[in-house]
Amino acid sequence: MSSTELPGVRAAAAAVAPTVSTVRVAEGERLRSVTLAGLTLNVRSRPPERTDLPPALYVHGLGGSSQNWSALMPLLQDVVDGEALDLPGFGDSPPPDDGNYSVTGHARAVIRFLDAGERGPVHLFGNSLGGSVATRVAAVRPDLVRTLTLISPALPEIRVQLSAAPTGLLAVPGVVSLFSRMTRGWTAEERTRGVMALCYGDPARVSETGFRAAVAEMERRLELPYFWDAMARSARGIVDAYTLGGQHGLWRQAERVLAPTQLVYGGRDRLVSYRMARRASAAFRDSRLLTLPDAGHVAMMEYPETVAQAFRELLDEDGGS
Repeated sequence: MSSTELPGVRAAAAAVAPTVSTVRVAEGERLRSVTLAGLTLNVRSRPPERTDLPPALYVHGLGGSSQNWSALMPLLQDVVDGEALDLPGFGDSPPPDDGNYSVTGHARAVIRFLDAGERGPVHLFGNSLGGSVATRVAAVRPDLVRTLTLISPALPEIRVQLSAAPTGLLAVPGVVSLFSRMTRGWTAEERTRGVMALCYGDPARVSETGFRAAVAEMERRLELPYFWDAMARSARGIVDAYTLGGQHGLWRQAERVLAPTQLVYGGRDRLVSYRMARRASAAFRDSRLLTLPDAGHVAMMEYPETVAQAFRELLDEDGGS
């Protein structure tokens, strides 16, 4: 059993509902809460321009939230009925009752959400950790996925970039506690600048309004008593998934994906190596590749128009629905 899988054990921090700042909602967005057995998910959506549009689901990466898709969603609301969820323990979704933050656990949450809403098959988007989650969903439940769009997906690398090492260290027991003590004096603004330097190809592209919103969200997250636990366990889940072999390995599952797949990689990505684009293109049987030399790890936030256009072309190839 994975060290991130603790059946029957409720995350200790989830026992007390924290009082935190209100989550940000951009103009035109709606939030709703979906309660399933042992799981509550916050869902962000934008009303589609027509009622007959096909459904889409957006899945964020480690430490992110559904807000990571707020720049892309309005660019596609004329072609899909889009929803973005906060994975368990992130954004405005509380921790799962069983404390399971493995890639399989997150994938199971996505599958349960789709099954409960009977929205499949969907156009599924995933970034980073969300990319590995989306890959697993597409492999084990092909009936739920119409197309797959992966932006810097977290798939196993033999030679991990040095700049990605600190994220991997979060998985080591005790490191999160040590890091939180060492950075106790850091302001939310300092933390946000650090995250942006790691995730963006060019942090200068972020507007002052966007930066201030990110700082406010950082402040809100730090108020959550389970924030670091969710980060550590999810990071451990990624490491576990990287070391898993056989039929359950992520690369083997990528080979099993039947859905037409759009891959997006950034040339300045400091977390997922640009060189993995070629391997991913070979692994996914029906793939097309978009490379953005100046993008970092979150191309949908840095170059949303370009990513939207790539999806539109994928949609056209798939018959427009």
